[in-house]
Amino acid sequence: MRKNFLSSGNDAFVCENCKLAVTPLTNGSYRNHCPRCLYCKHVDVVPGDRLATCQGLMEPVGVEYSPKKGWVILHRCTTCNELRRNKAALNDAEADDYELIIALASSP
Repeated sequence: MRKNFLSSGNDAFVCENCKLAVTPLTNGSYRNHCPRCLYCKHVDVVPGDRLATCQGLMEPVGVEYSPKKGWVILHRCTTCNELRRNKAALNDAEADDYELIIALASSP
């Protein structure tokens, strides 16, 4: 674990957008967004540090495909407008909503 991580980074949480009780990933990675609606919370300045004072909801606004990372979700903070990229979690028991990812990829 990197020094700047204040938590495991893979903690259960309740989505503040759709209220889903989200479980940690089981594939060895870290979940930071809701698998149902793809929203997350603006909690980090540097990934894992939990030092962002904003605490706004991060809306999924698009996706990119990376040959190394696969689908990457683009999130924009609804409070401060910051843009962040987060790897989609598609290989897990509670995988991200693939249809929603494709819909984001298809939107202009």
